[in-house]
Amino acid sequence: MAQPARSMGWDARDTEGQGAGTPDDGRSYSIGALADEFGLTHRTIRHYEDEGLLAPAREGTARVYSRRDRARLALICRGKRLGFSLAEIKEFLTLYDADEAQLEQMRFMQRIARRRIGDLERQLQDVQQTLAELRTIDTQISDHFRRSGITETQTPEEPRS
Repeated sequence: MAQPARSMGWDARDTEGQGAGTPDDGRSYSIGALADEFGLTHRTIRHYEDEGLLAPAREGTARVYSRRDRARLALICRGKRLGFSLAEIKEFLTLYDADEAQLEQMRFMQRIARRRIGDLERQLQDVQQTLAELRTIDTQISDHFRRSGITETQTPEEPRS
C-alpha cells in the first residue's frame, strides 16, 4: 500500500523509490550536479545545508550528496515553490524521519497547507480588488480623453526642457 506522503509527492524518496530511511545504494551527486538539476546556485544549496536541511558527506573539502539528500532537495524546492518557509520545510522533514507511519507529518502538512491556502485566498482578493480599482482608473481616463477629443493612442506632447 502506498504511503500517504508518497502518494501526494511529499515523500523524501527519489524517483527510483530510495527512501530517507532506506540504505543508500552508493550513488552520489556533486553540488554542481544538483545545482544544475534543480536550477539552484551553489550558495543556495550550501544555505540549505547551513539550515540543517541537507547533510552531505565530505570527501576532503568536496561535498558529496546522497540520493537521500537529492530527494530532500526536491522536497525543499517544492515547499519553497508552494510558499512554505524553510522552518516549515525543516519541521516536515524532521517529522518524516521520526514517524514511520507519517501521521504527524501529514497532520503538520495539512495544517500548513490550509494556512497557505488562506493566505493565498486573501492575496487573491487583494489582487482582484487592485485590478478592479485600476480598471476603474483606466475607464475614467479613457472617458476623460474621449470627452476631450483625444484618442487613446495619442499622448500629449512631453514638455521640452
